[in-house]
Amino acid sequence: MIRFLTLLAALVLFAGPAVADPVTLRNNPVDDDGQVTLGDLFDGAGAAAAVLVASRAGPSVVLDAGQLQAIAARSGLQWANPQGLRRVVVRRAALAPGSAVTSATAAPAARGATVEVLTWARSLTTGDVVQPEDVIWSTVQAHLVPGGTPSDTDQVIGLSARRALRAGAVVGARDLVSPRVIARNDMVEVAFISDGVTLTVTGRATRDAAAGEPVPVLNLTSGRTIDAVASGPGRALAGPGARTSASTAQFAVR
Repeated sequence: MIRFLTLLAALVLFAGPAVADPVTLRNNPVDDDGQVTLGDLFDGAGAAAAVLVASRAGPSVVLDAGQLQAIAARSGLQWANPQGLRRVVVRRAALAPGSAVTSATAAPAARGATVEVLTWARSLTTGDVVQPEDVIWSTVQAHLVPGGTPSDTDQVIGLSARRALRAGAVVGARDLVSPRVIARNDMVEVAFISDGVTLTVTGRATRDAAAGEPVPVLNLTSGRTIDAVASGPGRALAGPGARTSASTAQFAVR
């Protein structure tokens, strides 16, 4: 008996951790009742399918991919996130791609009708970067909604306020720009690229710029201004091919 108990204790101490079940994130995940579960998100969730992940108050909810990965792991599921997603958007089933209506602006609405649109949950100042908690879905008169209003939170999160924005106002595409990566008077390293040769010089930015935007940089040694294109925080490109490279950098920021 003692020998059996000793063997049992050894098995408990040295047994490896349970292997998590690998799962795959569904394409365009949706839910029907406002309660987002692991089963709504993943194929192969099995017994963990009913585990609640979040509540959806509006047409969609945005989940942080890292937190979602941790919740899945605690429930015995392994999601490798092979695409390197930062956010996962879960929509109401009726608003999923391919449904009859996918946004508030899909068709003209009669005066007096109401629609659900994104509005600002708090006031933002110029340059603020939009976070998931900064936007909420609200019901407003359809005729007050401007054309081109973003139909999904993922279209605005990570962008920067072009001007001061008031809490409760409808989110408009013209409210937002790519985040500023260079501020006026920042010291900037400019890389001159031509025929495979790269030269660098450091100067002072003479204006603010987002990735992909022109930014004149003053060379403090020569006193000359370099016409460059912002490519990242404290970095800019000049010379042939600079604009192409900067366009790529601008896409990466999004």
